[in-house]
Amino acid sequence: MKISNLKTLAEFKDEFYGKKGTVKRDKLEKDFEQFKLGALIHEARIEKGLTQEELAIKSGTTKSYISRLENNVKEVRFSTLQKIVELGLEGKLELAIKL
Repeated sequence: MKISNLKTLAEFKDEFYGKKGTVKRDKLEKDFEQFKLGALIHEARIEKGLTQEELAIKSGTTKSYISRLENNVKEVRFSTLQKIVELGLEGKLELAIKL
């Protein structure tokens, strides 16, 4: 049995936020990427068994900075992100460009 009012995520975003390239949709996509970064850092920190303070000390920043980053309140500089991932989490930062 098919439910006719179900939408894909793409259809939902198109309907409520506009097509890709519109201001409202672009803001949604940008905000999601920032949220995702904070969630990834939070997840990795928990997996490593670190507190925010321990991660901050290892990466040369502050507990409040890590908290703001995890809670999507602060944009992060690339060099600081590298330190958090490589020094604090002992991981590897990988980037991709999608066109």
